[in-house]
Amino acid sequence: MSQARFKIVFSGELMPDAALETVKDNLSRLFKSDGARINALFSGSAVEIKRNLSESEADQYLSALQRAGAKVRKEQDLAAGLSLVNSDDHPPISSTPAPAAIPANEMTCPKCGHQQTKSAECSACGIIIEKFVARQAMFGDSAAADAGPATTPYATPKAAVAESLPEFSELKVFTTDGRIGRLRYLAWSMGLLLACMPVFAVAAGFFAVSEILGGLLMALVGIAVMVAGIMFGVQRLHDIGWSGWLLLLSLVPVVGGVFSLLLFIIPGSTEANRFGPPPPPNSTAVKVLAALWLAVILISIIAAIALPAYMGYADAGL
Repeated sequence: MSQARFKIVFSGELMPDAALETVKDNLSRLFKSDGARINALFSGSAVEIKRNLSESEADQYLSALQRAGAKVRKEQDLAAGLSLVNSDDHPPISSTPAPAAIPANEMTCPKCGHQQTKSAECSACGIIIEKFVARQAMFGDSAAADAGPATTPYATPKAAVAESLPEFSELKVFTTDGRIGRLRYLAWSMGLLLACMPVFAVAAGFFAVSEILGGLLMALVGIAVMVAGIMFGVQRLHDIGWSGWLLLLSLVPVVGGVFSLLLFIIPGSTEANRFGPPPPPNSTAVKVLAALWLAVILISIIAAIALPAYMGYADAGL
């Protein structure tokens, strides 16, 4: 008895808490395919992503796609190995031998063996007979199986899905996609602060010329800093495995302070989650920028202690 074969089926459903756009991006990288073909997978109808797999291969595909956020299922592929040609636009169906004698006005479908009145299309399986025969002539058994997206715009993307996602995610600073760890979150925030200090200084200088112009410039810089900070916070939440919408908790009094502190304490997941692979290792620059926060904190503490003492001394001298 031959070993059971399996197929991976996808109906457009997502894993719990998975974001649609994030899943599409993950599948795009996984399949090495364009957005149009990936969008076709979310039509709502069942799509057989991969067929004729051994159980171990099917489990690998299942695991990789579920990590990417797609709620796929493994089913037994009963038709595997029964068809002569594995075409993309028509699932393999067992071929039936032609009867010994066929009336002159009838024909047998070369794909499914259905006997019918002569026609350009099979009434049972729906293939265009002339195109199917031409396809068989052009491709051998193995070539037809690998033809995939190159032969029909409606084919599902083909790739080595059993391969794992990239080891590390690609870093993108000004976006809400992707993941960053605690140290990189500190480093990017410090980098943003250092970059904005000269701009704030220029904006403050404009107050000497025009309070309106200076205030407008200061407001624009403040908005830019806030937007960038939100992007950094969302990526930090993604690293933990949380939705970026939770960043709204930082606006709640008291709760917001505790929540912001958690962003610096809770470590990210070491493996790929629904927002993608983990971020790359921290560079020396990241470590240096993050360490600057310690210097800022120490200077602030020293200033908070020394300044009142100096003011008291100065008052006593007067």
